[in-house]
Amino acid sequence: MTSALLSAHAQQVLQAVQGSPKTADFAKDPAITRSWRRCLDQHGLDPASRRPPNVLENHTLNAHRAPLEHIIKVARWQMSSLHQQLGGDGHVVMLTDAQGVVIDSVFNDAERTDFQRAGLWLGAMWGEDVEGTNGVGTCLVERQQVTIRRDEHFRGKHAGLSCSASPVFDDQGELLAVLNLSSAREDQSPSAMLQAMALTNLSAKLIENCFFLGHEPQLYLLRFHPEARFVGLLGEGLVSFDDTARIRSVNQAALDLLGATRDQLIGQSLSTMLEMPAEQVIRYSSHQPTLCWPMRLVDGRLFYGQLRAPVRIATPTALNARRALPHINDDQFCMEDERLQRGLSRALRVLERDVPVFLQGETGTGKEAFAAALYRASSRSNQRFVAINCAAIPESLIESELFGYQGGSFTGARKEGMVGKLEQAHGGILFLDEIGDMPLALQTRLLRVLEERQVVPLGSGAPRPIDIRLISASHQDLQASVVAGRFREDLYYRLGGFTVQIPPLRERSDKGPLLDFLLRKEAGDTAIQLEPGVREHLMAQAWPGNVRQLRICLRTLVALAWEGRISLEDALELLPAPPASETDCEDPLGASERQTLMALVDEERWHIGRVASRLNISRNTLYRKLRQHGIARRTES
Repeated sequence: MTSALLSAHAQQVLQAVQGSPKTADFAKDPAITRSWRRCLDQHGLDPASRRPPNVLENHTLNAHRAPLEHIIKVARWQMSSLHQQLGGDGHVVMLTDAQGVVIDSVFNDAERTDFQRAGLWLGAMWGEDVEGTNGVGTCLVERQQVTIRRDEHFRGKHAGLSCSASPVFDDQGELLAVLNLSSAREDQSPSAMLQAMALTNLSAKLIENCFFLGHEPQLYLLRFHPEARFVGLLGEGLVSFDDTARIRSVNQAALDLLGATRDQLIGQSLSTMLEMPAEQVIRYSSHQPTLCWPMRLVDGRLFYGQLRAPVRIATPTALNARRALPHINDDQFCMEDERLQRGLSRALRVLERDVPVFLQGETGTGKEAFAAALYRASSRSNQRFVAINCAAIPESLIESELFGYQGGSFTGARKEGMVGKLEQAHGGILFLDEIGDMPLALQTRLLRVLEERQVVPLGSGAPRPIDIRLISASHQDLQASVVAGRFREDLYYRLGGFTVQIPPLRERSDKGPLLDFLLRKEAGDTAIQLEPGVREHLMAQAWPGNVRQLRICLRTLVALAWEGRISLEDALELLPAPPASETDCEDPLGASERQTLMALVDEERWHIGRVASRLNISRNTLYRKLRQHGIARRTES
């Protein structure tokens, strides 16, 4: 920008602050005029200054980021989503701390240089006392959403930007961060600016709610709204309280719904808010955790509530009992998830006593990898580990694969015969994957082998002794297969000496370490870096294909990586952004509503009139919501 233009902007600022009639329409927002006065009277800033951006060094920036890592994780996916909704190009989404320091940002990599030149990057300081009137700085002072359009910025240097900023408050009402959207586009229409402002404010509220939902999980969390269908959505009231029913925190929506202030509620008993006893409310967390139940306030108003029980921290006794189990380290299998580690430790103890281990889990959860880790940790790790997938071998060949055969025992048989998998595993460990797909006739033979500890190859009458430890696995419900007559009941009990439930990827607590572990495996000797947003995008996925899907995805991204960097663009193309319900934050757009509807129609045995009456909505509205959530009545067989 030329010095003449800077001078003109400076004059415009001064005239607007002095109330010149020529600029009466220039700053319609009183917050901007107040900001300009602060910039002149308190901060002594020069609107024509060409001073470059103030950017913190890495070690100082890290000190600002460290206390807010929790909010960065909560906000990252929403920031990426906001950037995509606005078309990406020409926009940067920033998250700052309460001092105006940029602690995270999302933008197109091709625009990195332009945004850095404008100071829109990590470590930049956007406090009002440093950069004058701007989205972040003015939002911090005013503690409300602000939009600063181009020459409404105090410094002429920033007159090419349009910014919308919204505050993010913590559960105690303290300013936690600011979400800011800046655009360098010159062709932004008023309607586009209004959309940007609305989306930024919505995203900030979503981040705020997600933070509240994930904060202090050891407390009870009451979610409520005057309409049952809005419980679980943005705008619901949130109140956390402890075991003594003392209110510990409330969100702004709760204050607005109740018509109260934070000081009137914090530290008070829940009974000051609700007509029903606190003990009755707490009972809902165990008896009806997903249902919306009617709750009457002390002033007579009717709301609908849902209660989340606290996450209990293990007692020292329980922790000591768990520590008594051996911790198994395996550099070929990531198992920082406590359930996996505990399952592996206990399975090892029973396997060493010749008790069969059965692994139950969805397809792709890593049952074979778990079995292999169990083998490596066992006393038979110097013997053979033989794995066979019962679902991958044609039914006509599985018998010969398992039991082997004598040479010439059937047409097409090898002259020298073949040693079966059972005999190959002699002295070691046999792993039978997808055991539920084994034909019934072979189940009978396998049971006999396990009971007699000897195998008879096809075409041979001479039994051969075997010494094996057995691990089996299936994604099927074998109990249901037994009831349906597809699986022998006696074999089921023989295999299920000890069962380990392998958790799906979406439930594992070590998704981050697992991602890093698999990425190292797939990258090999190649140094791979993830661009900003990639890790968070991958972590937000539901991964219906579990670990297998994640590994294939990482293999593909490594192959697509350019100069050792995996781009967010490639990750988004390979895996579109998931709906909010698939993130670590509870879905503010309907997951709770769907659960509530499913529970109510089941409870009322699909009597639509009664369900609609309980929800205080019309039958047509209820039918529409059932279709919207894909809820259909199950046909009874």
